[in-house]
Amino acid sequence: MEVAVSLLGLLLWASGSAESAAEPPRDSLREELVLSPLPSGDVAATFQFRTRWDSDLQRGGVSHYRLFPKALGQLISKYSVRELHLSLTQGFWRTRSWGQPYLQAPAGAELWVWFQDTVSDVDKAWNDLSNILSGIFCASLNFIDSTNTIIPTASFKPLGLVNVTDHRFLRYAVLPREVVCTENLTPWKKLLPCSSKAGLAVLLKAERLFHSSYHSQAVHIRPICRDKSCLSLSWELRQILTVVFDSFASAQGKKDWSLLKIFSRTLTEACPLASQSKVYVDISSKTKVQELLDVSPTPLSVYEASVQGDRRTYAVYDLLNPALFNASRNLNVLLKWKRPQDNLGLAVPVLHAQRYVSGYGLQTGEISTLVYNTHPYRAFPVLLLETVPWYLRLYIHTLTIITKEKENKPSYIHYQPAQDRKRPHLLEMLIQLPANSVTKINIQFERALLKWTEYTPDPNHGFYVSPSVLSALVPSTIAIKEEDEAVKPLFASLFPSFDGSSYFVRLYTEPLLVNLPTPDFSMPYNVICLTCTVVAVCYGSFYNLLTRTFHVEEPKKGGLAKRLANIIRKIRGVPLL
Repeated sequence: MEVAVSLLGLLLWASGSAESAAEPPRDSLREELVLSPLPSGDVAATFQFRTRWDSDLQRGGVSHYRLFPKALGQLISKYSVRELHLSLTQGFWRTRSWGQPYLQAPAGAELWVWFQDTVSDVDKAWNDLSNILSGIFCASLNFIDSTNTIIPTASFKPLGLVNVTDHRFLRYAVLPREVVCTENLTPWKKLLPCSSKAGLAVLLKAERLFHSSYHSQAVHIRPICRDKSCLSLSWELRQILTVVFDSFASAQGKKDWSLLKIFSRTLTEACPLASQSKVYVDISSKTKVQELLDVSPTPLSVYEASVQGDRRTYAVYDLLNPALFNASRNLNVLLKWKRPQDNLGLAVPVLHAQRYVSGYGLQTGEISTLVYNTHPYRAFPVLLLETVPWYLRLYIHTLTIITKEKENKPSYIHYQPAQDRKRPHLLEMLIQLPANSVTKINIQFERALLKWTEYTPDPNHGFYVSPSVLSALVPSTIAIKEEDEAVKPLFASLFPSFDGSSYFVRLYTEPLLVNLPTPDFSMPYNVICLTCTVVAVCYGSFYNLLTRTFHVEEPKKGGLAKRLANIIRKIRGVPLL
């Protein structure tokens, strides 16, 4: 039970502990880029821009903004926002092929917000906030309403405020059908202090970023402790962009890559407003595959970090170090493989999952979720969150959880049934995963018949179902060392832990595409065409006969044309007409 309580209390993506080191300036900016060769041969690039502001936005009256975006600061102050997390993702992170992501996000748009307990009408603040964010990021967040909004009870806890249990001030929504494009990236870049003019942001070229297998941009805002005593709070804004490039296809069968090849640009300087600007290149394969990797230029320093329960080695390029640009005016990191690496690959992630729909026909079906624990001897609990639209009517009595051909009863379960056209289904369960096991979760549903005005413009394409959310404390293979927050990289702070023996992970499964009973929308069109034809032919002709008047018109004796013709015939000596 203590493990379950610890898991429910650690559902956050960054540690809420107080930051040490000396008192920082009033506002500061740190930026970093992590380049990771993936086992499949692809390359993952993770940009992270962290803006910290020692200001109390909740008190109001803040008018001067330097590094912190004014548009977001005013939202926090006006709507009493405690935390805000927004992600826009195109594609799906393939955990089995790419390994564990630094920070995963579901396909489409995801928004979850914690409000202050002083907010009287949370639903109204939620609707107004989503509409404003829709205009800021040019996304379809204005389609968030009660039919796709849920209030989780355990899956999304406030960062650093684990003792807050009043989930009435939490709202969560996912739009799995949202399409991410350049219009979403442009306002996201404008929130950066240097925009895309200097620093690592010069690599954010839309033409290259969207020519990728996976693209995810996120904004995370939360309060953090300003010092060890935590008597005063600061605000932290993290803008994270993760892109996966198919370097094997773009490099004509070679897995070698460089900044110029994948971004079509190089780095020339750091952002003048940044206190830290670094590029990290994952060279951990050097210690595993006998010096297969060759990185150039030679890094000035190497950093070892505990990432996702494993020890990783990174080549570090500090853009603020003048020695970096002494030999060349720009930085073009190049990674080459000395020989073929067909058998190169990382171990299967300890925790991963997949989800699918089974059944036949358009009346009933079944949602199945497979959760894998590949650890050879450690068992751990996982918190599963299921969100199902109201038009898929769940039969909760058919819920089965099977592990190693035995029933696995959850230690915590919360179910909120849906209401037609008002709210979706909400199901949360805390399930114990035995070592080296596969847990299968099945639940049956019945498809509802919608009103003809509720169908989308392309109803035969299907309807999307939000992905499942898995939150767990995954056992680590090594002891995780506590480091100074001001010294360790930003990506290392995305995996908090209590005792150093495990780290927190939040995963998302695939979104589902379900077909509903759909009428033949061509039939009304045919009826309209037939009716219009009958009216035009029959009624039109009948009305024409009833309203037309007939009269005999006497032929005129002669007109101008006839007189001219007779003149010509008279001249020619021809008889007149």
